[in-house]
Amino acid sequence: MNVITLTGNAVKDVEVRYTPNGKAVGNGTIAVRRDFKNQQGEYETDFINFVALGGLSEVMANHVSKGDKFGITGRLQIRKWEKDGKTTYFTEVVVNGFDFPTKASQGQGQQQRQPQDDPFQNNGHIDIDSDDLPF
Repeated sequence: MNVITLTGNAVKDVEVRYTPNGKAVGNGTIAVRRDFKNQQGEYETDFINFVALGGLSEVMANHVSKGDKFGITGRLQIRKWEKDGKTTYFTEVVVNGFDFPTKASQGQGQQQRQPQDDPFQNNGHIDIDSDDLPF
């Protein structure tokens, strides 16, 4: 079974691009702190790339900004390609769900962004075209 759940902070805003046939593809990086300290007594952080497809990528782009704490669930994917005789590997999480970010109170100097779309309207159902699903 290939299932991964991560909680961390957005390294950058989720960037959405569109394929030539109009499908949305969102990319980002989540910084996840390890749950143990190294020999110097400090926590280390892993920076993990993720990709979200279709409507999910657009919802994430509207709700996750650089620095926000959020969680993702999905599957681990390793892509491989060869160029000029050199093999390159790229590891990422293909997101199938996420938790909305928590926001610091406005008294701490962060401006709270208003969501552009309410994903829980229509009794929590989000319309996603079956062509947008990766399976």
